[in-house]
Amino acid sequence: MVNVTINNRQVEVEEGSTILEAARKLNIEIPTLCFLKGINEVGDCRMCVVEVEGMRGMTPACITKVRDGMVVHTATPKVLEARSVVLDLILSNHDRKCLTCTRNGNCELQRLAQEFNVDEIEFDGERVEKKIDDLSPSIVRDNNKCILCRRCVAACKNVQGIGAIDCAGRGFSSSISTYKDLSLNDVNCTFCGQCIEACPVGALKEKDSTKDVWKALRDEDKYVVVQTAPAVRVGLGEEFGMEIGTNVAGKMVTALRLLGFDKVFDTNTGADFTIVEEGTEFIERATNGGTLPMITSCSPGWVRYMELNYPELIPHLSTCKSPHQMFGAIVKSWYAEKMGIDPSKIYMVSVMPCIAKKFERTRDDMQGTGFDDVDAVITTRELARMIKQAHIEFTGLEDSGFDDPMGEATGAAAIFGTTGGVMEAALRTVAEKVTGKTFDKLDYEAVRGEQGIKRASINLDGKEVKVVVASGLKNAQTILEEIKAGKADYQFVEIMACPGGCVMGGGQPIRSSKDRATIDIRSKRAGALYTIDEASTLRKSHENPVLQAIYKDYLGEAGGHKAHELLHTSYVAREKYKLED
Repeated sequence: MVNVTINNRQVEVEEGSTILEAARKLNIEIPTLCFLKGINEVGDCRMCVVEVEGMRGMTPACITKVRDGMVVHTATPKVLEARSVVLDLILSNHDRKCLTCTRNGNCELQRLAQEFNVDEIEFDGERVEKKIDDLSPSIVRDNNKCILCRRCVAACKNVQGIGAIDCAGRGFSSSISTYKDLSLNDVNCTFCGQCIEACPVGALKEKDSTKDVWKALRDEDKYVVVQTAPAVRVGLGEEFGMEIGTNVAGKMVTALRLLGFDKVFDTNTGADFTIVEEGTEFIERATNGGTLPMITSCSPGWVRYMELNYPELIPHLSTCKSPHQMFGAIVKSWYAEKMGIDPSKIYMVSVMPCIAKKFERTRDDMQGTGFDDVDAVITTRELARMIKQAHIEFTGLEDSGFDDPMGEATGAAAIFGTTGGVMEAALRTVAEKVTGKTFDKLDYEAVRGEQGIKRASINLDGKEVKVVVASGLKNAQTILEEIKAGKADYQFVEIMACPGGCVMGGGQPIRSSKDRATIDIRSKRAGALYTIDEASTLRKSHENPVLQAIYKDYLGEAGGHKAHELLHTSYVAREKYKLED
């Protein structure tokens, strides 16, 4: 421990701490812009400069380590003037169309401008209009709003291990770009959206689908159905000022009805189908010499990563569609027949924590009924915008439940939204299918937690199954290299593209760099899902009565011909870069 004095107040902190961290111990907030804890700690923007006695000039607080006896001043006239100049320079050539920006009200640059009482720009820099990249189905990139903080680059390169974007050019010509300045649609981008979560401004955003959904809701000829993923219900409340991790499922359902959806269903029901199909597929592979280890396929960003980077390992992927795609196929087949609705008139909307789902719904082999399984995907953020556009007072809404019969799901489905959840849900079903016994112990703690890679050996009544769980694509690469080298001694693998799983997906509420540094966001959101699971009457996917009835009366056996026709898919090898001929 070392003793530091900041603004005439003493604090004891661990050796190796930065000035920024030490100041926060005293509730002294130092402004930052390029800083993102554990991801982008470079001190480039200079918004966090402070004065340190005995050191010449200004010192960046985000990367400067404290030493015993250090004396720091964070708000002297020289410091405040330096920060004001830095902020003015950043704003000088920034596209300041704040009112029409999706980050209006949740922009770190806007917040700093308010804090520094910016009422005019002293340095009105030269503006060069830059092209907007909106060719991908998932991400829009607008370099006119970019402030070159490089947080997106660090998230893509350091966290995900991809490097689809980087800084190009020099001086005033610098920009965040791609290989040969291609669209994100034509490079090795997986559409995970972690760059959007990292961006402090509106330079990166999800491709908006709300206009399409509003249009469908106004079309009297359409039967508009919505389904919501598990992670959405523990993230949506944050968009309305509620505590991180608050389960707002009841208010969310009420809001969706007020928006005009004909039916409000639960993607968790689709997750139960995924577990039964995936578990059946795993048992089939393990019993009859199929390709092992089998890897989960419910994360579309991960699937695209595999297709781009490891096409030779595609046979390891489960052929199961993700839960929302399965659900869409069931609604447009079994439900349409049961209710006497023409499937061509059903418009299926998925509310997801993930922007890669926008890409996934456009994939080939996602038309189990001859129609698109899903017609539109909106993110948690987009749903919040629709609720606000409709002037619905979300926090004051009464709770209501999902519509029958596609609103009944198990606790196992709820934990799909966090890393390890798919594996745990699968093990609950596989254990009973393999042994023919009923187990009361349902919590597999070995696959829980926030570690990027979790390995475990699970004893299923004398039968050992070795499993591994990875979240974040850089960690996925580690597992794939083991498989490629023939060093993988496990049979079942869960991989999620986003670090921490869907609760930290690219379509979830965006938190500031301060929140990300001081709050365990993943733990709070994931904890809410585990609470839903623990409170559920049914906690094993194969015990879902709706699922059992649909298999009995319509699909036949799990893994059978009709189930494969509707609920399974295929994959393709993809080129990393689509260059013009």
